[in-house]
Amino acid sequence: MRLKPGDTISLFNSVNGEWSAKITNHNKENTEFKVEKLIKHKKLENDLWLAFSPIKKGPLDMMIQKATELGIQKFIPILSERTVVREINTERLKKIIVEASEQSNRISVPEIKNLEPLKNFLNKFSNEGSLIFCDINSDKNDLKNILSKKKQGPICILIGPEGDFSEKERQLIIEKKEIFSLSLANNLLRAETAAIAAVTIVNYHLNFN
Repeated sequence: MRLKPGDTISLFNSVNGEWSAKITNHNKENTEFKVEKLIKHKKLENDLWLAFSPIKKGPLDMMIQKATELGIQKFIPILSERTVVREINTERLKKIIVEASEQSNRISVPEIKNLEPLKNFLNKFSNEGSLIFCDINSDKNDLKNILSKKKQGPICILIGPEGDFSEKERQLIIEKKEIFSLSLANNLLRAETAAIAAVTIVNYHLNFN
């Protein structure tokens, strides 16, 4: 960092907001600063989560980065029958999330959970909020109507793996309460494309409708 004592930086956390601070001492070991004033209050954000099946490193990195910029609050990696990538480096993804939060001037930093089986996720989330299942086989695309029926709590977008969920898993999903199926497009979308598109569409409806 090309910074020196006297330079001003911004500090933020998810509780208080963003603060202006002046560097008082800076070296290779540490940086000391004096917090001066609050410049941005914490805003109320949509409690939007993304549950996804891990994919290859490049597309996964892009998906995490863009979803963070778009406002996702929590990432939940899940294992399904057709999940190709069975392990992820959570610490590396946390770094991408922090960098994307800083770049997009977010005050909050999204959380990323540990990898868990699809069935476990469905059983736990059924009591937490509403799930939007992005399903190419669905004939429903009225998101405004879906969101009008949601209950209190977070909204979680569920994206399938490369090759989509198996029919057995699809039935397991749609049989759960507070789950709404949604078709994103007539075309078959890559997993990372579907995730970014779904987050964009849901956020738009939550913010402007």
